[in-house]
Amino acid sequence: LPPDGKRNEYVNHLPGEGPQLSELTGLFVLRPESVTATKGKDITFVAKVDSSNLIKRPVMKWLKGKWLDLGSKAGKHLQFKESYDRNTKIYTYEMSIIKVVDGDAGGYRCEVTSKDKCDSCTFEVSVQGSGDADEDAGELDFSEPEVDVWEILKNAKPCDYEKIAFQYGITDLRGMLKRLKKMKAESKKSDAFLKKLDPAYSVDKGQKIHLTVEVADPDVPVKWFKNGQEIKPSAKYVFESVGNKRTLTINKCNLSDDAAYECVVGEEKCFTEVFVKEPPITITKLLDDVHTVVGERVEFEVEVSEEGANVIWMKDGVELNRDTAGSKYRLKKDGKRHILIINEATKEDIGTYYVYTNGGESKAELEVEDKELEVLQNIADLTVKASEQAVFKCEVSDEKVTGKWFKDGVEVEASDRIKISHIGRIHKLTINDVKASDAGDYTFVPDGYALSLSAKLNFLEIKIEYVPRQDPPKIFLDTGSSGGKNNITVVAGNKLRLDVQITGEPAPTVCWMKGDQVLSEAEGRVRVESEKNVCSFVIEGAEKADEGQYSITVTNPVGEDKADLFVRVVDVPNPPENVKCTSVGEDSWKPPKDDGNCEIIGYTIQKADKKTKEWFTVYEHNRRPSCTVSDLVMGNEYSFRVFSENICGLSDEPGISKNTAVITKTGLLYNPSPYKEMDVSSCPKFTAPLVDRSVIAGYSAAISCAVRGNPKPKIIWMKNRMIIGEDPKFLMQNNQGVLTLNIRKPSLFDGGRYSCRAINDLGEDEVECTLEVRVLQEKGEEAKK
Repeated sequence: LPPDGKRNEYVNHLPGEGPQLSELTGLFVLRPESVTATKGKDITFVAKVDSSNLIKRPVMKWLKGKWLDLGSKAGKHLQFKESYDRNTKIYTYEMSIIKVVDGDAGGYRCEVTSKDKCDSCTFEVSVQGSGDADEDAGELDFSEPEVDVWEILKNAKPCDYEKIAFQYGITDLRGMLKRLKKMKAESKKSDAFLKKLDPAYSVDKGQKIHLTVEVADPDVPVKWFKNGQEIKPSAKYVFESVGNKRTLTINKCNLSDDAAYECVVGEEKCFTEVFVKEPPITITKLLDDVHTVVGERVEFEVEVSEEGANVIWMKDGVELNRDTAGSKYRLKKDGKRHILIINEATKEDIGTYYVYTNGGESKAELEVEDKELEVLQNIADLTVKASEQAVFKCEVSDEKVTGKWFKDGVEVEASDRIKISHIGRIHKLTINDVKASDAGDYTFVPDGYALSLSAKLNFLEIKIEYVPRQDPPKIFLDTGSSGGKNNITVVAGNKLRLDVQITGEPAPTVCWMKGDQVLSEAEGRVRVESEKNVCSFVIEGAEKADEGQYSITVTNPVGEDKADLFVRVVDVPNPPENVKCTSVGEDSWKPPKDDGNCEIIGYTIQKADKKTKEWFTVYEHNRRPSCTVSDLVMGNEYSFRVFSENICGLSDEPGISKNTAVITKTGLLYNPSPYKEMDVSSCPKFTAPLVDRSVIAGYSAAISCAVRGNPKPKIIWMKNRMIIGEDPKFLMQNNQGVLTLNIRKPSLFDGGRYSCRAINDLGEDEVECTLEVRVLQEKGEEAKK
């Protein structure tokens, strides 16, 4: 304790810092008192806090010794309770110690904080029968002295580095080893420094730290560096100079301040390492005991104070990690939550499970029991007839349970007739088309349980005397013809298939005949195809010879039936005969000798001009063997052709008229007067003159004009009254009277007066213009001018 004996007026300070006072206020209405407890009995401590003057909800901590937070030890032995009275605005906090043991003796402290206000009180616990309470308190005090992690690492074995790093919250193991290596190097004596920096400093995250050196010259300038980069004074980094002492203060340390620092005086330097420790990871939500049955999923969940924290799971002293977890255990992290998952629990998983952080621990018990299977629906006895379906169905409480079916003690195997299904909690055995051999005792046995469900299948046998059925044969023939006659018309070359439905018991014998000839071939162009209750008569590619009377006869022991039909084969007709033009616009012909075995229903007449020889239809479906054609053009000669038509269509070839019809012209002849050409000769005349132009030297230019005259005038271009001629610099063009003179990249010497002269036998005309060629000057020269 501090000299004044007030444990709660000081907080832990960092290396290089003095103790810092916190504001203490009288928040407690009721403080816990020191007691003497009996070993094995329960004891409860009560503290009450008045929150009427507080802005935020107060936070209570129960501590033992110097800093051990008992909140991380909550469980069966230590229990905490909090309540709030809205009327008095008083919070009540309780801590209960269940079945006090000797280790519970010692000094305790309860501390309440709310924003910038705090209060605390201390009390002692003595245990009867354990000797001197004060000695036990000293021996069993859970508080730990302040230690220097680096001093521990210096004296530890390399194999213990990882364990020490986890214990003190060091996450960067590689950086720790680098710093430790530098710290072990011996430092040389310095003339500039009276006192150098310590090899290493440690500070809790969020606190501040002082780095102090003493220099030989009080006026010498000092520079501070962090990881080789010079540090500038700021609110974060504060420089102090008092006499020979130079101090660097780093406020609100975070993980980025975990680095190498150096102090430079002239050519000499001294180094140190600053290690920023994260606060101990405490357990905010403890593990709960789990009681489950075999095969169920088990989850142990714990919640810690910081995200990304490292925790260790153990069972009965054995660590559970990736190497030992295998397929049975799975470790999961979700923010602050850490979960240990056992997919299918077995009795081997019974035991105590622990979770450890560097600031707390928790444990829970797992109990696994055998499942108790409940029968929700039992199977029932069945009585079925032959060929019926038998279904045995039962329902159990666990949908994951599998099982086997037995008949008279022999396992039933699934087949096309016997189906075994398992859907959810329902197990079903289905027997289709039941036979006498299926009768017996059926049993369903769930796997893994000493349980069986049984029922009996009774087979009901019914004897029926079979009397063969006898029906006389009957033909159902439908040709679709009217008048009660069975006539079928088929176009030559097409396929005929006639399906005739036949009934009768026993199955009758079928006989097809054409006249007196029996048709029995099963293959070929004309054949008979037989199926159950249907007999088909087929003709492939009907010919005229296939026409005739057909009959079908069916017989069986009971009777006979017969049906007749007539097959008619039709084809397109021949063309009309003796087509001729009897007079102008009148044609006649004779019907064809072969009408295709059916009536001629009309004729199609076409005409063609002898000049164009293109055929145009004049009449369609003309019933008479003659017609009169109108709309013939006078002076033209026409020929005609006629097609015969029946129900199969037009004849393949037409009948062409042997003579033609000439439509003669009537009236007077017109003698036109001889054509007299008009004289359009004219002397040259410019319709568009040349225009004066100003062009830039080096850029191609053109001048143009337009002229008319008949006969076509001769064009002469001149420059300053001199004929240009065939100079390649000039290109002369004449496009239907539009005259163009193109000048390729003119220079100053190409300027002057240009003229164009047009000359023919009737006269001449001339136009002229002035062409100015100027040089393009640079902007700099224009500015100078």
